Amino acid sequence: MKLVIVGGVAGGASAAARARRLSEEAEIVVFERGPDVSFANCGLPYYIGGEIADREKLLVTTPERLRSRFNLDVRTRSSVESIDRKAQNIRVRDLVTGREYTESYDKLILATGAAPFRPPIRGMDLPGVFTLRNLEDTDRIKEQIDHGVKSAVLLGGGFISLELAENFVRRGITTTIVEKNDQILTPFDKEMTTPIVQGLAAKGVRLVLGQSAESLEPSGHALLVGLTSGEKIPADLVVFGIGVRPENKLAVDAGLAVGPRGGIQVNEYLQTADPDIYAVGDTIEVTDFVTGNTTQIPLAGPANRQGRIAADNVMGRSVKFRGTQGTAILGFFNHTAAATGASEKTLRRLNRPYRKVYIHPAHHAGYYPGAEGMTLKVLFDPSSGRLLGAQGVGGAGVDKRIDVLAIAIQARMTVFDLEESELSYAPQYGSAKDPINMVAFVASGLLRGDHPQVDLEAVLSGQSEDEPLLIDVRTPKEFEAGHIPGAVNIPVDELRSRLDEIPRGRKVNAYCQVGQRGYLATRILLQHGIDALNIGGGYKTFELFRPKVADRCP
Repeated sequence: MKLVIVGGVAGGASAAARARRLSEEAEIVVFERGPDVSFANCGLPYYIGGEIADREKLLVTTPERLRSRFNLDVRTRSSVESIDRKAQNIRVRDLVTGREYTESYDKLILATGAAPFRPPIRGMDLPGVFTLRNLEDTDRIKEQIDHGVKSAVLLGGGFISLELAENFVRRGITTTIVEKNDQILTPFDKEMTTPIVQGLAAKGVRLVLGQSAESLEPSGHALLVGLTSGEKIPADLVVFGIGVRPENKLAVDAGLAVGPRGGIQVNEYLQTADPDIYAVGDTIEVTDFVTGNTTQIPLAGPANRQGRIAADNVMGRSVKFRGTQGTAILGFFNHTAAATGASEKTLRRLNRPYRKVYIHPAHHAGYYPGAEGMTLKVLFDPSSGRLLGAQGVGGAGVDKRIDVLAIAIQARMTVFDLEESELSYAPQYGSAKDPINMVAFVASGLLRGDHPQVDLEAVLSGQSEDEPLLIDVRTPKEFEAGHIPGAVNIPVDELRSRLDEIPRGRKVNAYCQVGQRGYLATRILLQHGIDALNIGGGYKTFELFRPKVADRCP
C-alpha cells in the first residue's frame, strides 16, 4: 500500500510517523513545500524575542531523521500542484529544479494547513510588512529586528499578536496592537480579557480597538499604517495576524467539498468525499464537541491527534475523531489566559440556555507564600448542570484548572460531579477546597436554589425587577475604595443587627469582593424573609466589566 501525505508540521508529520509504526511494508511519501518538514510553530515568537536562543530547538524533527528512523520518503521544497482522483495520482513541482512529475497513491492525506490572511490593501508587499507562519517568515522578521527596529504595529489582537507583543517589548520595541473588534482574544468573553488589556498597558503597549488597517505607505525608511479612523501610525515593522484561511486549493480543484469558511469537509473518520483521500489539521472543518456545530479551530493539539487518527484509518483500523472543544492558553508576561469549550457569546448566538458563575481564588493556599490570584468563569446547562465551557485568567495555576475543566467537558461531567472531584493538595500546589471544587460549589448551589444569584450585567443594565436595594456587605474601608454605583454599605458582620434598615417587601441584591460574603449575606437575608440574590463574582467581577479608563490605552 502506498500512502502519500501532502504537508508536514503537526498533522502530516504525525500521520507519517503513526502510519510507519503500524506498517513496515507500506510505502510512505511526504511532500512539504518548505524546507522544514516539522517545526514548533508555536515557538516562533519566542525565538524572535530571544527567549528561545537556539533556532535548532524549533525543529521538532528533520527530514533526515524521518528518513533514517521511520524509513519515510520525505521530499521538501516540493509543491503538490493538483490531484487526479480518477487516476489516483498527484502532480508535483520541485521548487529547486522546476521539474514536474506525477506520483501515484493508494491513499492520500491532505495536511496543507492554513495560511495567514493577507487583506487586499495597498502596501501589503512593501519591505517591512510580514505575516508569521513558518521558520522562513521568522528568520526574516528576526533579521530586521536584529538590524534595529524601534517601533512595530501588530494588526490583529489574537494569540500570535500578543505573543509577538510580549517579545517585542522584551527587545525594547515600542508596540501598537490594532484590532478591528471591540476586544482582543475574540475566543474569550470580553470581560475575561480585561486583565490582559491592563497588562498590555502596564508594559507600554498601545491598544487600538474597533479599527483596522486600510493602507500601508512608505515613509522614509519606515512605514505609515493608515487606519479606518484616518489615523496614521508610524512603524519600522508591521506584522499581520488577523486570522488564517485553510489552504484548500488542492481540494477545491479536485472537486472535494468545502464548507462556507473554506474548510475541507470530512466525516468522523477524517475522510473527505473521496474515500481514498483524508484531510487533517487547520485545513479541515471540525465538529465542535460542545455545540455539535461545524467550525474551524486551528490548534496544534487537535492537528496532531487528527494525523494519528487518519493514519489509523488508512491502515485499516476504525477510529473516530470526536471533535474539538478549542482548549487554548496564552502566556503574557506574568499573566495567563486559557479557555475551553463554548464561550458565553457563542451560547448566546446559538440561543442555547446556560448559567454562569465567577470565582476569584488564589492558585494555592493563601497562608503559603507566593499565592497568586485568578478568575475562573464556568458556563453550564441550567437543567442538567453539564459543563459547557470555562475561561480562566490570572497568574500561576490557571493552566491546571482549565485542563481539569477541559477533561470534565470531554467526559460530559456536571458541576455536581466536580463538587466531589478529588485533586492533589499540598499548600504550595492548591487548597483543600481546590478552585475546581469551589466553582462547582457555587454553580451547584445556584442550581439547587441554595445560592440564588443575579448576573452582574442584569444589575448594571437595570434588568432586575422592582429596582432591588443594592447592598455592599464589605467593610467600610473596602466600600470607600470603590463600589458599585447606587450601593449602600452594610457589612456582613453587622447585617443581622441592621435588618430593620432594609425596607420590608423590597428585593435585595447583595455583593462583596469575590462572592463569598455576599453568599453568606444572601443566606442570612433569605432566612429572615427577605427576597435576596447574590451578585455573582462580586466587586472583582464588576471590575472586569467596568475597568478603569486609565487601564485602556487611547
